[in-house]
Amino acid sequence: MANSDPTKRPRPGPWPPAPDSTAMPPPSWAKKTGFRPKFSGETNASDSGQIVVPPKPKEPDSNVDLELGRVRPPPAAPAAPAAPAVPVPPVAPVAPVAPVANGVLEGEKVPVPSEKTQTVKKRRNSDGTPVPKSSAPGPNGQAPAAPAEPQPRRPARSEEAVDVLPQAVDDDGFVARHSHMKYELRDTPGLVPIGLYGFQHYVSILGSLILIPLVIVPAMGGDHEDTAMVVSTVLFVSGVTTLLHTSFGTRLPLIQGPSFVYLAPALAIINSPEFQGLNGNNFKHIMKELQGAVIIASAFQTILGYSGLMSVLLRLINPVVVSPTIAAVGLSFYSYGFPQVGTCLEIGAVQILLVIIFSLYLRKISVMGHRVFLIYAVPLGLAITWATAFLLTEAGVYNYKGCDVNVPASNMISEHCRKHVSRMKHCRVDTSHALKSSPWFRFPYPLQWGTPVFHWKMAIVMCVVSVISSVDSVGSYHASSLLVASRPPTPGVLSRGIGLEGISSVLAGLWGTGTGSTTLTENVHTIAVTKMGSRRAVELGACVLIALSLVGKVGGFIASIPEVMVAALLCFMWAMLAALGLSNLRYSEAGSSRNIIIVGLSLFFSLSIPAYFQQYGISPNSNLSVPSYFQPYIVASHGPFRSKYGGVNYVMNTLLSFHMVIAFLVAVILDNTVPGSRQERGVYVWSEPEAARREPAVAKDYELPFRVGRVFRWVKWVGL
Repeated sequence: MANSDPTKRPRPGPWPPAPDSTAMPPPSWAKKTGFRPKFSGETNASDSGQIVVPPKPKEPDSNVDLELGRVRPPPAAPAAPAAPAVPVPPVAPVAPVAPVANGVLEGEKVPVPSEKTQTVKKRRNSDGTPVPKSSAPGPNGQAPAAPAEPQPRRPARSEEAVDVLPQAVDDDGFVARHSHMKYELRDTPGLVPIGLYGFQHYVSILGSLILIPLVIVPAMGGDHEDTAMVVSTVLFVSGVTTLLHTSFGTRLPLIQGPSFVYLAPALAIINSPEFQGLNGNNFKHIMKELQGAVIIASAFQTILGYSGLMSVLLRLINPVVVSPTIAAVGLSFYSYGFPQVGTCLEIGAVQILLVIIFSLYLRKISVMGHRVFLIYAVPLGLAITWATAFLLTEAGVYNYKGCDVNVPASNMISEHCRKHVSRMKHCRVDTSHALKSSPWFRFPYPLQWGTPVFHWKMAIVMCVVSVISSVDSVGSYHASSLLVASRPPTPGVLSRGIGLEGISSVLAGLWGTGTGSTTLTENVHTIAVTKMGSRRAVELGACVLIALSLVGKVGGFIASIPEVMVAALLCFMWAMLAALGLSNLRYSEAGSSRNIIIVGLSLFFSLSIPAYFQQYGISPNSNLSVPSYFQPYIVASHGPFRSKYGGVNYVMNTLLSFHMVIAFLVAVILDNTVPGSRQERGVYVWSEPEAARREPAVAKDYELPFRVGRVFRWVKWVGL
């Protein structure tokens, strides 16, 4: 409680912060303050090892508002008994202060640390002894628990600059820019550097852009020419939506594209019972169904963002929710990954091993200052494996006398040919004619597959998935802003980004990519690895992507990648996606038993409950009409929900068979009902709109160009 006499200040509570390397030795000041070492300077350690906030009636709350990201004014209260005054060196006038959590004395003037060194701020207790403070707060913009004993200062969470970047803190507790980023958000060093780094940025994330069409188009019955056209369309829509997002969305350097979040619902719709007996061109018919579902779900996501509802949902979305939800997306495709690799093990296994060697064992090798093996692990592994498979094919390793790979297996008479037909089909690299048949120039246009078909049951499934996509984007916005921007975005900027992602997905539905367009989760890893956060570089790369999409041979070349190599790359990409999801736990107390149990239950039930739905009603000897790796997506025809309403059965059986939906439901319920402090939960910290408008750096980072922001100024939840 505050005292009117500046020279008489009360002692801190029974939980003073632990000492820092710059503080006086514990024997000297502990005797004066009655210090008792505990886990945290702001909390009491419970018997379960958790960090809990002391009861509000006894102690004042922390003066830092973690939701708004600013210092709260001290509550008015009667004066507390004063401690004996101790003279303070006359460095600066000291105003009346009140002791609050973390040892932060409100109103005290402290030296402003430099952005690079971030020296520890000197504070004084009521008896004149310095109050230690953690050397750096957590990356979520909040102070971590102080160590029990003095430790030498080291960069927070910076064991390796490649994986997690060290962070600095400004005066208001927000994470400052990373001084070792080569280019930050508004940097424009020149056309040549921006072009090189933009090319590098897109090549490193190439797998996420091109692999989804290589999975869903063959599943729809499309041929190699259809795959080439869809790939070109994906490149075109990705370039356009990336330009829209960097200009009118969050304005962060995030590439937009077909997210793996939409892959499971797309496969579920493709394998719906009504599409199993189709004759003729199944591809265009199913694609029009996907377009209709994506357009309706995208309209829902647009309303979710621009109406401000996303700002309300932010209260329920924390790292403990985001982490298992995104991890479940990557883990859910285990039935497709290695079973496809096993169709040609000598090619698929080499592909996986090469990517692992490049991304892990050779990741620290630099060539002209660039870690080429880490940045280009996927394209390098693909190029080497593809060249090896081409040499084996040309050498006749996969030639069998009297056998033709173009003859269907059902028409083969020779038992010898039937035995080797799978090997010829999956190991040879000359079975695709996509490159030869693709035109040199082709312009993707809206409704190129026909008029979309709308069914409410498929649209509801996609609407739920769009919410999961928004949760994924929230985590990407926060993590990327800590890397490249001056401060995290405001809730209004975040809502604006989600609304624009909805518009981007509407464009994806109109053009017919088969999935929605959203922020790719791999963006955060790419920015951390390439150290390139320039908005201009991403925009230039998007323009190049649009130009490449007009060259039909590019789509044909990508469509000719053998299926076994696609599966091998997907194994790595899905594993990376699961790891990136779990990495969000670094913003919370990962060692907390509360968080461990919530994440563990979410991940386990995300695998177990869908398995129950997927196996329900299937006899061991049943002869299914789809490949084994697509069996998890035909649950709508045999799930446990069997009411008289067929549409309801379809929606419930399909949604509850998605791993990410179960993970999200379990995590969001437990995280928002199980008690836990904000620091323990790792509540995301977003910038306050009023404070952001007053700071030129934040305004330049997130404000809309061409004074478009004036249109939204009257709507507080989508403006800056």
